[in-house]
Amino acid sequence: MKALLSIKPEFVDKIISGEKKYEYRKRIFKQKIESVVIYCTMPVGKIIGEFTIDKIINDTPLNIWSETKNESGIGFDYFSDYFKDKDQGYAMKIDKLNLYEKAVSRDSLSNFTAPQSFKYVDDDFMEENLSSN
Repeated sequence: MKALLSIKPEFVDKIISGEKKYEYRKRIFKQKIESVVIYCTMPVGKIIGEFTIDKIINDTPLNIWSETKNESGIGFDYFSDYFKDKDQGYAMKIDKLNLYEKAVSRDSLSNFTAPQSFKYVDDDFMEENLSSN
């Protein structure tokens, strides 16, 4: 099983450059995930690759920031706004990044709706939509 995450283009760029090594989330997967498929949100609107997860930190936002800030790719103000009024959060440490040879446009995906946070995608989705990569 894989999870598809919606990530803003500015953060996708930082993940690709290696500046951003943690992806932050307010909620996390309940199922075991082998990798995370990256959907780069509009105006890009494409699935561009995937990454494996080294570890997931579950803690208070301040503790997460303390542990991850040097590899966050974002500023403290943005981080604080994202986790405002939350007692806990999650930080996924990005391990191996695999960019697809050809990004897949959302328009070419069958019955695709971009998730607010994430959604599970199975082998059928991957084969139907990303088999050429």
